[in-house]
Amino acid sequence: MTVAVLSTACSSTARTPAGTAESPVAASRTGRDILLLSETHRVTGVVPPNTTLSAMLRELGIESTLVERIINSARPVFDPRRLRSDQPFSLARTIAGALEAFEYEIDNRSFLRVWPDAGGATLRAEVLPIPRTLEYAVAKGAITPENPSLFGAMGAAGERPELAVAMAEILSGEVDFNTELQADDTFSVSFERFRREGRPDSYGVVASLELRNDGRVLRAFRFTPAGGKPGYYDEQGRSVRRFFLRSPLKFEPRITSGFSRNRMHPVLHTARAHRGVDYGAPAGAPVIAAAAGTVVSATFDNTNGRMVRLRHASGYESYYLHLSGFAGGVSAGARVEQGQTIGFVGSTGLATGPHLHYGLTRGGVFVNPLREQRNMAPGDPLPEAEMAAFREQRDKEVAALR
Repeated sequence: MTVAVLSTACSSTARTPAGTAESPVAASRTGRDILLLSETHRVTGVVPPNTTLSAMLRELGIESTLVERIINSARPVFDPRRLRSDQPFSLARTIAGALEAFEYEIDNRSFLRVWPDAGGATLRAEVLPIPRTLEYAVAKGAITPENPSLFGAMGAAGERPELAVAMAEILSGEVDFNTELQADDTFSVSFERFRREGRPDSYGVVASLELRNDGRVLRAFRFTPAGGKPGYYDEQGRSVRRFFLRSPLKFEPRITSGFSRNRMHPVLHTARAHRGVDYGAPAGAPVIAAAAGTVVSATFDNTNGRMVRLRHASGYESYYLHLSGFAGGVSAGARVEQGQTIGFVGSTGLATGPHLHYGLTRGGVFVNPLREQRNMAPGDPLPEAEMAAFREQRDKEVAALR
């Protein structure tokens, strides 16, 4: 396990438990001000995947006794098992190795802080709010040869990958962002931004978005029906959430082999039916359920490798082959939601390299999953009683996107 360290530095200021900065300037005997560097060593980074708080602190060079003290002091206010990968942290120590402060960002609103009391004999821990200010923003961008992915285009627009992920999740039933983006496609997205004191900005909800993709215009608007839950709807008030997602992978894969009744097998070198779609993707990339359903099996054999089979409504079943491993909780009989991670890309079974084979049956017969999804009807519409309120909100958002 390797901790993802963003930066290390000797700081010229040390933060006290109250969060104030001590002055680094002192008067010399000559009467001139000189800068005195405090003996503080600070490390900032993000939590790596598949780790624990104890393992991460040890990786950062904290000796075992101090690790135990940090965890025991934090436990009354924060369960260490809630540690999440990719969340920011910082660790400040003296040059001698004594703890000055450990901070972990729990979510966009709060962070854990552990620090020694005035005498240094005991450690204190608190969960503190992150001061933040809400504002509304609009980001616009385009797919170009220099930025052929939504990630790249969003970065060129000055925004972070999280906003691209949110946008792709909203339109995941309409667009396969791995394969269907074209040069000169454009997007506009209206969203909440939180300005956070002393920390990077964070995102709230996406209010609306527009994607011009290969000659078609797709729009989605966030709306909450009376007494219901918020959802995203097209201009006619129909849910943009489809029964099946366009792809069982979120980003970066490519279709390496399509559905075919007669294909040359890359390992066996014989012509045979290819009853699914192959996606090339990095080993370990998350594989998600294309639709809500129940796990029929999570198995291994020499041909399919590790495979998850899901049963869905309306006589559909989906198959996910050659996985490197299964996600936690994925076992026969378990219920999974659309978009839930069920496994990870691998090359188990008869495979020449890391990829996902995705298959779909209807009534026990294999069908082309891309064509089947494309032919599915739009989502359920809002009740007529909600349409006046929806249209009013929609028109405001359309104006904001322009």
